[in-house]
Amino acid sequence: MEAKINRFFDSVGSFFSTNSENIIWCDHDIIAGCEKEVREAASEEQKSDSVMRLSWALVHSKDQADVNRGIAMVEASLANSNSSLQTREKLYLLAVGYYRNGDYPKSRQLVDHCLEIEPEWRQARTLKKAVDDKISKDGLIGVGIATTAVGLLIGGIAAVLISKK
Repeated sequence: MEAKINRFFDSVGSFFSTNSENIIWCDHDIIAGCEKEVREAASEEQKSDSVMRLSWALVHSKDQADVNRGIAMVEASLANSNSSLQTREKLYLLAVGYYRNGDYPKSRQLVDHCLEIEPEWRQARTLKKAVDDKISKDGLIGVGIATTAVGLLIGGIAAVLISKK
């Protein structure tokens, strides 16, 4: 189990690649290991670090309930951030969670805030590109649906007018 957790966290550095679909997913075994680590933490500092790792694992889960739980954990801990680095990390986790939930505008807002704190942060810049790509794609789909609806409406009106002649 420990080896699996170590492999998982070793992959954090490659969390996002140039392809936004290569986001690391977290399985239930990793989450269970992180939960155990939180329970067994000997000090408040260890517990805080363990909770951050658990939050990271949760927002990277394929299970929507885990993602929502991770978002709630990070939001609850955000006010207790002791530094701009902690705030940045927590905002980033929230941005990932909202991205996973499909709330791209909220994710974009959070990742922009991360970039205000650290403008050259590569992971945040890559997440921002992934969010922007999703927003653009969703916008194009919306335009396509609207265009189709207008076309059907015009076609219906034309059919009614032709049938009245």
